[in-house]
Amino acid sequence: MAAMKPRTGDGPLEVTKEGRSYVMRVPLEGGGRLVVELNATEVSELGLKLLAAVPAS
Repeated sequence: MAAMKPRTGDGPLEVTKEGRSYVMRVPLEGGGRLVVELNATEVSELGLKLLAAVPAS
């Protein structure tokens, strides 16, 4: 039997390229992670939306 790993949401926000898509892992409050698979167009659109939402410093 395989060793069990604890399932926690601890850790940084991660984005990795896997094949033709990008996988974003977002730690959630209370544990766990939100995992979203995006294509290159969606990554670009998300980046623009995030930049627009954050005021320039």
